[in-house]
Amino acid sequence: MKITKDMNIVEVVQRYPDTAMVFMYAGMGCFGCHAARFENIEEGAMVHGIDPDKLVEALNEVAQASDEAEAELVGVAK
Repeated sequence: MKITKDMNIVEVVQRYPDTAMVFMYAGMGCFGCHAARFENIEEGAMVHGIDPDKLVEALNEVAQASDEAEAELVGVAK
């Protein structure tokens, strides 16, 4: 799944828990706050003065690594 800036913050973190560290590192540690349930990534980034395109790029790197690790484990699980 490719993450886009119009996606909901909480939904992204629920699907890819490792993205939480990207949000926190970017200064968006409040991804669990009430507003994050309604804001998309672009809105949240803009409120915090973060470039949404760079944030999405970092989020996709983490998501891709997670997807690749999950795909490798499929062959291991019985």
